[in-house]
Amino acid sequence: METHIEEPAAPRIAVLFPGQGVQRPGMGEPWRDSPSWALVEEVSRASGFDVAHLLLAADQETLSRTDHAQISVFTASLLAWSEFRRTDPEADVVAVAGHSLGEYAALVAAGVLSVADGAWLVGERGRAMADAARLRPGAMAAVMGAGPDAVQALVAAAGGDLWVANHNSPQQTVIAGSRTAVQEAVDRAAGAGLRCTVLPVTAACHTPLMAPAATPLRQALDLTQFTPGTLPVVANVDATVHEGGPHWRELCTRQLTGPVHWTATLRVLNETLAATTFLDIGPGTTLSALTRRNLPDAESLRFRAPAVQGA
Repeated sequence: METHIEEPAAPRIAVLFPGQGVQRPGMGEPWRDSPSWALVEEVSRASGFDVAHLLLAADQETLSRTDHAQISVFTASLLAWSEFRRTDPEADVVAVAGHSLGEYAALVAAGVLSVADGAWLVGERGRAMADAARLRPGAMAAVMGAGPDAVQALVAAAGGDLWVANHNSPQQTVIAGSRTAVQEAVDRAAGAGLRCTVLPVTAACHTPLMAPAATPLRQALDLTQFTPGTLPVVANVDATVHEGGPHWRELCTRQLTGPVHWTATLRVLNETLAATTFLDIGPGTTLSALTRRNLPDAESLRFRAPAVQGA
């Protein structure tokens, strides 16, 4: 009697792209000798930034500037995505999503935006947000160890220019607003025994303080072609599955001042799209850690950059 052994099902992969805050000096160094490095010149031409300098030589202070951080993280994420597709072309990617800025890299990966259009949009978005931050300087902080309702109560008690910006996990919520309001909330949270980490950003992303950036961003979005694409994308603003198309102009506009629903996004990828493996692509480890906290039974992986020669 012949015995048939069933092969394990191939993982259904959801690829995740990080947002601003994961940038670090030298994060492009592992990729400079890779076949994908040509993307850096393409992004530089389209965005107007010297991206090679930002990825290889810029210090942390330079990278903390909103426009520099965004184009740098966007490019580093696309380098990783390009190498992943080159080295594992048969991988079953069923959907993509990006956290905040990462949504633009996700749209490029999904074929909804070209590399050039995505780079131009990220450049325009970063400049508009940097201008808005100069008008109303802001800050962001991650509050850990409390559920979203407790953090919402903390925000309400603080009053003033403070909002929930990112619903990251059942035990991590990011708040954002004016520097004074964020510091007061951090002090209040510490007094309540909660852990807080102030993020390395200079803008209150995903809050009404970004409203001055909405008009220039929308003008750029209206000039950009959003194609049908090849992969579904789960959007930040509504945690809903979307195909490509011009409706992304509205979604990207809303995302600028609205909170990121990341916990709900991961659940949709897992439960609606049946993703079994979540691949964090780009700098840092933020999204793989959040996947483990939100979906402890799912496989959470990082796509690692190649080792730097001589390091």
